[in-house]
Amino acid sequence: MIKLKNVHKSFGNNHVLKGVNIEIKKGSSLVVIGGSGTGKSVTLKCVLGLVTLDKGSIHVEGRDVNKTDRDAFLSKFGMLFQGGALFDSLPVWQNVAFRLLRGPSKKLHDEAREIAIEKLRRVGLSRNVADKFPAELSGGMQKRVGLARAISIDPDIIFFDEPTTGLDPIMSGVINQLIREIVVEMGATAMTITHDMSSVRAIADDVAMLHDGVIKWTGPIADLDHSNNPYLDQFVNGRADGPIEAIR
Repeated sequence: MIKLKNVHKSFGNNHVLKGVNIEIKKGSSLVVIGGSGTGKSVTLKCVLGLVTLDKGSIHVEGRDVNKTDRDAFLSKFGMLFQGGALFDSLPVWQNVAFRLLRGPSKKLHDEAREIAIEKLRRVGLSRNVADKFPAELSGGMQKRVGLARAISIDPDIIFFDEPTTGLDPIMSGVINQLIREIVVEMGATAMTITHDMSSVRAIADDVAMLHDGVIKWTGPIADLDHSNNPYLDQFVNGRADGPIEAIR
């Protein structure tokens, strides 16, 4: 479904991606792990075409992301942003229905509202939340609204950017479970970037370890704890000593 081949991206003298190779099978869930500043978010932005590659190629369903109709391309994607990224001036249902109310295939007001309410129900939020504003909701509820928005158009591909950031362990578990259920239920292809190992174990079919601009290891979640890869082993176990240098 998604293939990155020898992807390079620099910002001035900062060489972020130095030859990233990733393949995500259709209907599977890949989680990209790595420390802060290793290029996880830049990788995701490259797939979406938000930043231009310096070198390499990215294909989605066999099509080069830089040589396709942008509107048609982006209509395949849903995304849960790290900070929720809700519009604080819009009620919850309009946040969820944001894409449904715009573009060439936009829905009528009442139809979009009902779809939004159904998506809210799917993530465990009742109808009475629909007319509230984001500021009236807890962090966990805001994250659920973001998830409802991500699935509002029933996308083929869903990206999750640090889905449990800022949440307590119980709510993190709830969000992880919801993500897993929804991805399986929809048959969607999922790509998640995170450094939260509880999310990795709950969401992933496959894992890719990004460090120093390249993928150091990739494989099924079942091999995570016995990979014999020093980079992955250090990261998974949170060890200070190893090939990944900690800033002291």
